[in-house]
Amino acid sequence: MPHFVLPVSEVLVVADGWQAEPDAEAVIHRAIATAAEIVEADLGEAELAIMLTDDAGMRTLNSNWRGIDKPTNVLSFPALPPTGPRGGDNAPRMLGDIAISYETTRNEADDEQKPFDHHLSHLAVHGFLHLIGYDHEKDDDAEAMEALEQEILAQLGIPDPYAERMD
Repeated sequence: MPHFVLPVSEVLVVADGWQAEPDAEAVIHRAIATAAEIVEADLGEAELAIMLTDDAGMRTLNSNWRGIDKPTNVLSFPALPPTGPRGGDNAPRMLGDIAISYETTRNEADDEQKPFDHHLSHLAVHGFLHLIGYDHEKDDDAEAMEALEQEILAQLGIPDPYAERMD
């Protein structure tokens, strides 16, 4: 039993394609719980939402938030830090939202000859790390984030997703 509270993750399926992957929600919960255990981030009582969408929904999000008019595999939307004193409602802290596109995830997994659940786990971990402050804008930050992803995925029994490009 971890010595800290795992974040609560709510998965919302908003695109029909995800019906082809009935285990997607369990895969995501397991990936995020494992990531939280490994990073041991002191999140306190925290929650996040994961929206399982399609390329059309992802294209809209990517266009509206990043100015890039095309779908992508995963987007993270960290919550703004709370301002002012903590209220007495004891509500969990919202970490933010993650969106994952079915078609792009499926196509990437197929192209890279990876099991779908392995790639989905990687995207969920990647999105979660963004929500807790990791990024890959600078090379050093990218290397640190990738190393952490590799460690988390290894704990899940998933091979290094970056191994292919190491040659």
